[in-house]
Amino acid sequence: MLSGKQQPSPKLAGSLDDLLKTGGALAGTLLDTDDRSRVTRSVANPSRLDAGTVDALAGVLAAYRRLDDTVKPQSVLPATLTQMNEVTHLLKAARGPQRDRLAEVASEFVQFGGWMLAQLRQDAKAVHLLNDAVELADEVGNGTLAAQALNFKGYIARRQGRPRGVARWYSAAAYTLGAHPAQRLGDMLQAAAAAGMAESGERDDALRLVQNAERLTAAAAELPPPETAYWLTPEFNRLNMGLANLGLARYTDAVDHITAGLAGLPDELRDAPWTWEHRDARQRAVAAR
Repeated sequence: MLSGKQQPSPKLAGSLDDLLKTGGALAGTLLDTDDRSRVTRSVANPSRLDAGTVDALAGVLAAYRRLDDTVKPQSVLPATLTQMNEVTHLLKAARGPQRDRLAEVASEFVQFGGWMLAQLRQDAKAVHLLNDAVELADEVGNGTLAAQALNFKGYIARRQGRPRGVARWYSAAAYTLGAHPAQRLGDMLQAAAAAGMAESGERDDALRLVQNAERLTAAAAELPPPETAYWLTPEFNRLNMGLANLGLARYTDAVDHITAGLAGLPDELRDAPWTWEHRDARQRAVAAR
């Protein structure tokens, strides 16, 4: 299998899932016989793309996203980029009524590739993919996907220590047409957070953003999070509220929000690599209060 001479079996993938405690995500990256045949036919004749092919590719992407919640990004990145390239290649020649749905899957795949690269600090490559993801999302009018790609650009700016970039990209995400209320809430809070407006000396603007975000809290909680940003639960946005309070030097509130947010995450997300940033922020808040 490592040499490419044999396809991995569902049984092996299931055993590895048990060993790695990935909850079936690795097995989910494998297409069954019917789906593999369907995708092969679509690749050979993109003008006859069918709904089953799009569903199968969306399922593979969902499995990769679940893997990202449990294992280190460098373990997932190579296969992610390979799958991403195959999907975007198929999209170029795709025709018919399912093309827009495939474009949404491609946008999310490209966005996910950018996110994986961003976690590994391959920032230039990540930004390039995120820009492509925004264009694909705009092509089919999907504001949720566009907002999430802009959100990840804000994440990169925060990791780079560029506060104005943080404020710019999170604000752009928050005010993207078609963004989900939970996205707007989180993006407003992150624009106001430590690496955003608060550290740029624009405290009044940061406070206004926090107040606007608080007004969205009830509306965001009443709706399920978007499928393409399934982690945006009320508990997750407690983490964003904690970052905002840290940036505003409200250290006790920051500790309370981040602690509650981490405790409220589902078991499969509690030890995800992306939580390390929030744990570090809590430590800084504890030390400063």
